[in-house]
Amino acid sequence: MSRLTALKAAALVRDAGGRVVGRTRLQKIAYLLTATGLESGVSFSYKHYGPYSEELANATREADLMGLISETEQQASWGGTYSTYTLQKNLGQDAVPVRQELAALAASADAIELELAATALFLAKEGHSSPWAETARRKPEKASGGRLEKAQALYGQLSKVKTPSAWPRID
Repeated sequence: MSRLTALKAAALVRDAGGRVVGRTRLQKIAYLLTATGLESGVSFSYKHYGPYSEELANATREADLMGLISETEQQASWGGTYSTYTLQKNLGQDAVPVRQELAALAASADAIELELAATALFLAKEGHSSPWAETARRKPEKASGGRLEKAQALYGQLSKVKTPSAWPRID
């Protein structure tokens, strides 16, 4: 793994405000930046929680080992664990304002709604004809109780950020 990749992982945390709660949230922030042309060189595939990059997971671990970020694990109320990533070093480079805007908006969003919105975007980019319906089919427990509608509203908010690659209109 190269230092550049670890720096990219640290830059994700920096651009999200210096702190990201949750591995899934970090993955979704990276995916949104990649899908909209604000990040490059990170490939994603579909996993249980939506778009996922093993390269990013490895780069995050390396960034932690290099002292660029710190990852701390805490016990969740439901019994599992979750990670919090905190920027530890000034990266010596200025953040791109639109990248910061999108990353910060995603970092502050509800984690499940962000997962649903990123999944629908991933499915749309993969050419699925009904990304929201497919998202609901794949994640029925998360899409219930008005969450899918909230994820659609979040997607609307996110898509207002003017990015290099246009946001697909998904219905």
